[in-house]
Amino acid sequence: MSSEFERATAIQDDGDGGYTGDVPDLWQQGKGAFGGVVVGILTRAIVASEEDRGRRLRSLTADLCAPALPGPVEVRRASLRRGASVSFVEARLTQNGGLVAHASAALASARAISPAAIRPAPPKRVPWRDVPAVPVEPPLGPVFARRYEYRSTGPLPFVGGAEAAAEGWIREKAAPSVLDEAAIAGLLDAWWPTVFAVEAGPRAVATVGYTMQLLVDPRGLDPSEPLYFRARGVAGGDNFFVEMRELWSDDAVVAMNQQTFALLT
Repeated sequence: MSSEFERATAIQDDGDGGYTGDVPDLWQQGKGAFGGVVVGILTRAIVASEEDRGRRLRSLTADLCAPALPGPVEVRRASLRRGASVSFVEARLTQNGGLVAHASAALASARAISPAAIRPAPPKRVPWRDVPAVPVEPPLGPVFARRYEYRSTGPLPFVGGAEAAAEGWIREKAAPSVLDEAAIAGLLDAWWPTVFAVEAGPRAVATVGYTMQLLVDPRGLDPSEPLYFRARGVAGGDNFFVEMRELWSDDAVVAMNQQTFALLT
């Protein structure tokens, strides 16, 4: 059975080179659906449009231009360039004729050469079963967060701390049938922003820029097992701030994510 996130980001081929979807209610973060749903829909459309299954999604950059409200959406994609082993694709998600989000992506085959000796030090982790789940829901948390299980080992929101950071285990409460690229896009976006750790009270924020790099094929991972999430705020100015996010499985980085947030209040 598909998970709630799979159903929320499901797409259908419209028979005319594009896809349709339907953003459900109760996935909001503020006015519109949380960015993970929007990027998840775009991710599904981009991956589905690639006929060569050997070309996996490696990098995706999205601009979230307007709130995605509950209701039908359309995705149109275009091939920017198709090389010998790399495809460059863009996709536009619209609703009621208006642009909601845009993404560009690179999909590439594995390269049959010696791997680079880049092995980042894994985070220190407490086994996830030893960390109690933290309920995240209204009034302090967004509606969509009820779909995820958070086991925080880092600063909690609104404690007025000294470091913009977040860390812990995360998974969908209802395990997806497969942990695919779209599911990873959602998991990367589901945790609260690191700026909340240094704030003493709630602030309204919105993602305006989202970049994801996939370093491991997530389809080989157990979808019922949580991944370890780690994020650090990097810098900010003019009420915009940037943070870096990671998802880990054992000692391997599954995906990395840079987000640009706007402080709205």
